[in-house]
Amino acid sequence: MARLPRYIKRVKAPSPERSCPAHRAWVRRHACSVPGCANHPCECAHVRRGTDGGTALKPSDRWVISLCPDHHMEQHRIGEPAFERKHGICMAELAEEFARRSPHCKQLCRTSG
Repeated sequence: MARLPRYIKRVKAPSPERSCPAHRAWVRRHACSVPGCANHPCECAHVRRGTDGGTALKPSDRWVISLCPDHHMEQHRIGEPAFERKHGICMAELAEEFARRSPHCKQLCRTSG
């Protein structure tokens, strides 16, 4: 079995300026953001459109919403615009509301940018 060189194995640690594990844990404790969905547990889904992400750059944790695994997969499969139309939600507005109400809001304000 071939061994990969050490430098390929390393995974880049998330930037502390963009990462807030406590906020992600708080968001995951909420129900799925899709109206009428009662599936649990929930995952953090990063909103990409109109946020601080970019090509090959995941948005900061300020831009997460709670989605059950089925809806999270659907979000990626059909894309954010179609997902929002289908379920009648605005993912960026939901993420902003999660960030506003988060007990970790002060840290998120420091990390967004």
